[in-house]
Amino acid sequence: MSNIVILVGSMRKNGNTDLLAQAFAEGARENNFVEIVSVADYKVNPCIGCNSCFTREGNKCFQNDDMDGIYEKLKVADMVVVASPVYFYGISAELKAVIDRLHTPMRNEFSIKKLALLLVGAAELPELFDAIKLQYQLVLNFFHLEDTGMVLVRGVKDKGDIKGNAALKEAYDLGLSIK
Repeated sequence: MSNIVILVGSMRKNGNTDLLAQAFAEGARENNFVEIVSVADYKVNPCIGCNSCFTREGNKCFQNDDMDGIYEKLKVADMVVVASPVYFYGISAELKAVIDRLHTPMRNEFSIKKLALLLVGAAELPELFDAIKLQYQLVLNFFHLEDTGMVLVRGVKDKGDIKGNAALKEAYDLGLSIK
């Protein structure tokens, strides 16, 4: 059994991204321990690139915010799932702040080996997810992580639009496949 942390980047509770992440979690819980970490529940400041975490005791950031709690969850994770709404061809700012705060030597304590990606966007453009997919691939390469899959949903805008969408079963099945 793996420990899976799903980082949900939507500030909209029970919105389309939440529902997609919950579908993945439901499948994954059949064979794994799963925790959903929603950025809506945490106050995380952006990284300012000062690199003080490289010299501070325990590699702690000088910023006193909720990122410490997220670090603790990631320290026991074997897999991370990034779930985000797509705003102007990128992940949400709140999720980006969490990811940028992983620029710390503390990440060397993580045992994460796998990564998955769940994205929800309103537009139907074929290239809607290209920029995020490129960043995702760069992270996979840099950290030598296994790509366990992606569920990419276009044309989903208003809260609840994803209900009845085949992507929910696709996310569930992807979660179920993780062993």
